[in-house]
Amino acid sequence: MSVNTTTAEEVRPPSPPGPIRWLKKNLFSNWYNSLLTVISGVIVFFALKAVILWVFFEANWDPVTHSLKLFAVGQYPPDQLWRVGTIVCMVSFLFGVSWKVWGGTVRTFALAIALVLGVAGLLPVSMGLGLRLWFLSNPLLTAIGYQVGRTPVGKSKWVALGWVVSFFLTIILLTGIEGLPWLPPVKSGLWGGLLLTFLLAMVGIAASFPIGVALALGRQSSLPVVKAFCVLFIELVRGVPLVTVLFMASIILPLFLPEDVRIDRVLRAMMGMTLFAAAYMAENVRGGLQAIPKGQVEAAKAVGLNGFQTMALIVLPQALRLVIPAIVGQFIALFMDTTLAVIVGLMELLAVGRAVLESNVEWKLLNMEVYIFIAAIFWIFNYSMSYASRRLEAALGVGKR
Repeated sequence: MSVNTTTAEEVRPPSPPGPIRWLKKNLFSNWYNSLLTVISGVIVFFALKAVILWVFFEANWDPVTHSLKLFAVGQYPPDQLWRVGTIVCMVSFLFGVSWKVWGGTVRTFALAIALVLGVAGLLPVSMGLGLRLWFLSNPLLTAIGYQVGRTPVGKSKWVALGWVVSFFLTIILLTGIEGLPWLPPVKSGLWGGLLLTFLLAMVGIAASFPIGVALALGRQSSLPVVKAFCVLFIELVRGVPLVTVLFMASIILPLFLPEDVRIDRVLRAMMGMTLFAAAYMAENVRGGLQAIPKGQVEAAKAVGLNGFQTMALIVLPQALRLVIPAIVGQFIALFMDTTLAVIVGLMELLAVGRAVLESNVEWKLLNMEVYIFIAAIFWIFNYSMSYASRRLEAALGVGKR
């Protein structure tokens, strides 16, 4: 009987394929794949050439470059723009801390934000020294936040608390405080552009998720009153378009309120979008709950867990993990639906673009440039959410057994 004496040095892992081997395997494996690769390459070359020539040499970006403030913050008072700058700096710092504590996808977003703001500060365009220094300070704040994350403060609970506190600080900075000279109130009617779009989306996303989870759990409740209320709310809201919900929240709701009670117009729009998104979120979560085998619940009861512990520790985490793609898709849809806020008189990003085109007769025919600029902004934010979703799915093993 012979024994194989092959040494470890003789058995080596296969070397990774080089670029030539990859190209041959994926693009030039046979004659018709090679032909399709060549034809596709020619089409892509001429398409990219036409796009680059139009963007950099033929397009007229004057409506965008002359109205950047309107696209960013709408009619927010120029002497109070330091508030928005402070909020962005605060977010850059928190992203730096989160980068060190959480890593992963947060690191990618922190680096992307720092890179974009840093490059914007170095662009050879006319801008004040203060604005240029503000752009360049954000990458520095991200780096400082990363170093702070190395200290004992860098713990998940403190970082999460910092993000929650930053939300309330953002609202205080944007709205102001009555009687405080250096922080005078700013009416929400002056908010607009990307600032308003982002606020509508973020508030809707943050508020609709817990409400949707509660509605999904209530729909499966054994209490008849709770179940009936949740079913009635979900089916009524899902049975009408978002435009109707916004009209009811902005126009019909004030008619039922006392004369001395007035709810801010932006707040009413946020409430309408939140309730609308929560109804759809509830159905997504309910789908995840129904996908959990009953054996999971029985096993939890067998080890002594009560109903609340079973749902909070066993069923709900698995259900949310299964429906991550659907939840993120709902978030993306909500971000795009913010453009409907113009129906109730709010100047969100798309409405600002229309107003800019109508403000100058010479810009009437430049709608392609303006709408492509707006579409690029929406694509960046939506792709960011989609990218974060894919990274989270990969980390949690969604779709894998």
